[in-house]
Amino acid sequence: MASRVRVWLNRTYAENVFFMDQLRSNPQRRGVEIHATHGDPDSPVLAAADTAAMEPDGLSPAAYVEYALDQCARHSVDVFVPVLHQQAIVAHRADFAAAGTALLAPSVEAVAVFQDKATAYQAVQAVGVPVPPWWRVRTPEDLVAAVEALEADGHQTCFKPAAGAGGVGFRVLTRTPFSMMHLNGFPSPYVPLDLVVEAMRQADEPVDWLVMPRLAEPEVSVDCLTGPDGRVRMAVGRTKNGRRRGFTLHPSWIEPARLIAEAFGLHYLTNIQFRMFGDEPVLMDVNTRPAGGLHQLAQCGVNAPWAAVQLALGEETGELVPSALAPDYTVVAGPRPVRPVSLPQQRTDAPAPALTPTLPAVPAPAAEVSTAPAAAPASAAASAGASSAAVAPA
Repeated sequence: MASRVRVWLNRTYAENVFFMDQLRSNPQRRGVEIHATHGDPDSPVLAAADTAAMEPDGLSPAAYVEYALDQCARHSVDVFVPVLHQQAIVAHRADFAAAGTALLAPSVEAVAVFQDKATAYQAVQAVGVPVPPWWRVRTPEDLVAAVEALEADGHQTCFKPAAGAGGVGFRVLTRTPFSMMHLNGFPSPYVPLDLVVEAMRQADEPVDWLVMPRLAEPEVSVDCLTGPDGRVRMAVGRTKNGRRRGFTLHPSWIEPARLIAEAFGLHYLTNIQFRMFGDEPVLMDVNTRPAGGLHQLAQCGVNAPWAAVQLALGEETGELVPSALAPDYTVVAGPRPVRPVSLPQQRTDAPAPALTPTLPAVPAPAAEVSTAPAAAPASAAASAGASSAAVAPA
């Protein structure tokens, strides 16, 4: 019988409880033990893990690497899936290998390229992948010049940080004066240009933004699995058009994603996102980590997380081809338990306690007596939604 595999996920997205589910339900029925660490004691990934620990606050990247090496040694980690401080961690791949831990993450060179969106756009354009027109702006004057150039070509303008993940900081610029329209209903990504310019003038430091046309749907996130030999084992697109989700193997999305994965050493699980600029798919972003919505590929008969762990362990998977492309669907969030709120903030790396909170029974009507256990309160559950657009490690 194959030995049990120990996998560690550091501070990561709440959706990765589904990643953990897929590891445990692997087709080889191989035993998997999952260690998780996080800065939020209520993160669902801590409750879903076999062992869990709170991460120390305020560590520099170098200090975090030392912490990570200690965690790997302490828990005999076979495969580490780093999200937080990924670039610093992969720079020490040899140190982790010496400790017996494989990193499920791309090469240090690839992570460096895609940390900065401007650098990434220049690099992928050089290998023949289309990108939208873009300007890097740091001053109010830069912003106004970029907006005027795009508006002259009939485009609506948006901006986002040059370095960041999950859509944090994304805004759409308008010429509409600030009014009650911006205050009614839910918060909107639309911001008046004049207010943004004024905010930039009052800021203590320059911004570092990419300004570009707002790209049209569909949005297609291509999940790639690439071996350390640089050969792509899987490339499947998840489509997003309004509320509707689906899957695609169309070459217009898949071929540029495969080219990027192979050209830049995007080993293991990465996510490459495209949208439409006119009638042409163009690159929107590259994530050098497993996507939050990766588990949705299970609807196509693909268990990508387990295949990635196999590759990290030196086991060949062959090509992962969907058995079927599932029909269009809509994402619905599902509840996940969290650890008891009374759990100490600083705890030892002990096995996770059973999540069976006891509550006072709810009185039943006089004619009915229920023997079912009391349900967990709303405060004891956290939504680990199946969205493919997680915004930050939660």
